[in-house]
Amino acid sequence: MNEGFLVIAGFFALFIAGMPVAFAILVPSVIYIGLGGIPMAMVAQRVLYALDSFPLVAVPVFIFVGNLMNAAGITERLFRFADVLVGRLWGGLAQVNVFASLIFSGVSGAALADVGGLGRVEIKAMSDKGFPLPFSASVTAASAIIGPIFPPSIPIIIYASVTSVSAVQLLVAGIVPALLAVVLLMITVAILSLRRSYPRAPHWPTPRSLWRAFWPAAPALLAPIILVGGMLSGHFTPTETSAVAVVYVLLVGTVFYRSMGPRFVWKAAVETVRSTAAILFIVAAAAMFGWILTVEGVPRDVAAAFAAIGTDPWVLLLVVNVIFLVAGMFVDSTTATLLLVPIIAPPVVAAGVDPVHLGIVIIFNLMFGTVTPPFGLSLFLLSNMTGLSFSRLAMAMVPFYPALVAALALLTFVPELSLWIPSMLR
Repeated sequence: MNEGFLVIAGFFALFIAGMPVAFAILVPSVIYIGLGGIPMAMVAQRVLYALDSFPLVAVPVFIFVGNLMNAAGITERLFRFADVLVGRLWGGLAQVNVFASLIFSGVSGAALADVGGLGRVEIKAMSDKGFPLPFSASVTAASAIIGPIFPPSIPIIIYASVTSVSAVQLLVAGIVPALLAVVLLMITVAILSLRRSYPRAPHWPTPRSLWRAFWPAAPALLAPIILVGGMLSGHFTPTETSAVAVVYVLLVGTVFYRSMGPRFVWKAAVETVRSTAAILFIVAAAAMFGWILTVEGVPRDVAAAFAAIGTDPWVLLLVVNVIFLVAGMFVDSTTATLLLVPIIAPPVVAAGVDPVHLGIVIIFNLMFGTVTPPFGLSLFLLSNMTGLSFSRLAMAMVPFYPALVAALALLTFVPELSLWIPSMLR
């Protein structure tokens, strides 16, 4: 039997037994290296090579941006503006929840940052207005999927670093899919709110009230325009975009809002170091794991298995959907991307699937998995935040699954949704 598959089996056994994912990757890899007599210098070279990646620099910096936004009070101002703008729609604050996630995603780039930052504000505001807590939490979970699809996006940057596909092409490819998901979720919220008679704002906003809400939020609203516009115009790369975002948020927090002092910046930096250390530890362990699988020819065997399935791109995309949706249920997107994408992407791209389109489909599936039992990470985080049981949260999510499945089906079988903007750039 191929020893690479034994290493994979060891990973799954340790993960199911409850070992942290990084160590579940690391332990079978170290055992393989020890039994194979492989020089540790070679292992160290592979690990350092994986970490010596310019695109990966953007990951800790975007995490820092999300933490700074929370410290500066930007999340509250964004939420108030979204409330004035769309609070009159059926569903009121539930619609605000979805729309605000789109705005917030233009800077944070991470689903859990959306849940942990803006989600606390949204759930409290909805509960104060009389919305049931399970519904408030489920809307927050569903809308958090938008963050890693709309640029900037940490999962997309990691995918780009693994596949060597243009990060700019991948990032702008997420714009239309994210807007599609927003529309479908807002329609779902409207239908549920009409059936359940949820409250909404009593009046449409006047120009004066809209301006009063817009002005405090304007600097935060300009951030996505500056970042995406800078990438499209070629003034800076996605990695440089993350640094620009930090400088911009610091200026907004200290000069415009005057709510961010050294203590807040230090706290955000400490949280960033903690999160980054965990992510990069997984990256290093996955690099060793992936190298072992390559040496043992696992990618070749997987390519042969895909060839046995057929060369029809649509059939292969269906297989990809299943694999990455299931992976997203159990492990975080970083781990799934680092372990699975180098193995699965090559034969699918060889069959004729555009690598940019494939990337968006994979990221959407992984994000869908974060809100899908049995191990949806966003649901676990919301369970800790709200005190609701995991099963109750999962039941509250059920009405949102049709919208997410519809969005996934459209993204999978209508490649133009992902490729329209990148094709214009090309």
